[in-house]
Amino acid sequence: MMTNSMTKDRWLNLMKSMSLPDSLAYFDALVAAYSERHRHYHTTQHINAMLRHFELTLKWSELPDELELAIWFHDAIYKPFSASNEKDSADWAKKFLTENKYDESGIDRVYRLIMATEHNGEVLGQDEKLLVDIDLTILGSPEHVYDQFERNVRKEYRLVPTFIYRKKRKQILKSFLAQDSIFYLDYFKEKFERPARVNLSRAIEYL
Repeated sequence: MMTNSMTKDRWLNLMKSMSLPDSLAYFDALVAAYSERHRHYHTTQHINAMLRHFELTLKWSELPDELELAIWFHDAIYKPFSASNEKDSADWAKKFLTENKYDESGIDRVYRLIMATEHNGEVLGQDEKLLVDIDLTILGSPEHVYDQFERNVRKEYRLVPTFIYRKKRKQILKSFLAQDSIFYLDYFKEKFERPARVNLSRAIEYL
């Protein structure tokens, strides 16, 4: 049984399934990226959690290999004060796939998957919806897990003055609450929508 985490074996299985070279240099680079010292939430633990949810919802994916690769790369570039993290991460995935002569339409699909995790635009494809929902499951996690998530995000923005951070964070959390539904797919709506709204409301009140 394949482990639901960023292991070398899992990476090699994915590369084989996609008919790509082992590319262990990229595996090492991705693990190093998610292990950067300034990260507190966008870490290997976040990717591991997403891979676990991916395994549980695999049957709804149209192209699961490309979706999994997008999970691996989607937060690979993460600089707290950058407005282009998703694009930079998508560009890195595109570079990897281009170097290995992957199908151009597949490169475009992976790129669009990663860009969907900006969480600020229209999400159209089934796999885009699935990836966005998986990325947001943290919002509907148990209270103690969610609270740790908020603390970790604050650590990543520790250089931001408190009054500015509170204002910006409230805006982000309220934008999720303002949506008719935070999640796209029924599985995630049924499992995470209600606790996510409770967590978000509580976090806004605390801020």
